[in-house]
Amino acid sequence: MVIYYTKIEHNHQKHNGGGMKNVSILFIGVAILTVIACTEKSDITAANKTIVRRGLEELYNQGNLDLADEIFAPEYVWHNVSGPDVHGSEGMKEHVALVRNAFPDIHITADDMIAEGDKVVTRWTIVATHKGEFVGIPPTGVQVTFTGILISRIADGKIVEDWENSDVLGLMQQLGVIPLSKQAGE
Repeated sequence: MVIYYTKIEHNHQKHNGGGMKNVSILFIGVAILTVIACTEKSDITAANKTIVRRGLEELYNQGNLDLADEIFAPEYVWHNVSGPDVHGSEGMKEHVALVRNAFPDIHITADDMIAEGDKVVTRWTIVATHKGEFVGIPPTGVQVTFTGILISRIADGKIVEDWENSDVLGLMQQLGVIPLSKQAGE
């Protein structure tokens, strides 16, 4: 942009006797368009964060399964390293129902949310009590705390794709399924 501005200034000085007024107006116009573009981008990233936050708060924490139809695109896919992919809003409803049956007091906190373009990255913490069967593990009554990272891709106001990586090892250790590892020297 500086080269373009300089070239315009040079041409105006040659042919207009130093007509910097036109150049200044052009520069102000470009600055205004830049501010508008940044504001629109900021509005979109804020809206995208709100969509993801609603999924955590209303879907998981409150159990509002109908929200899945509102926030997930029909072609939605959740890629989870610890299990099979989940497809569509119906797949998410089934998944959330399974999780809430196993951990009825589940509470997910969004510790950090960072948005850029069509993606929202969320670092989250779950605190929940294991009161129902979970992936074949009978209820233990243990309160667990574990963390993860979720990357959501948003298009047209809906979540199209999620990638999640969570501390499943820590969860299984807290549930007593996998023993805690011994430290060196013990």
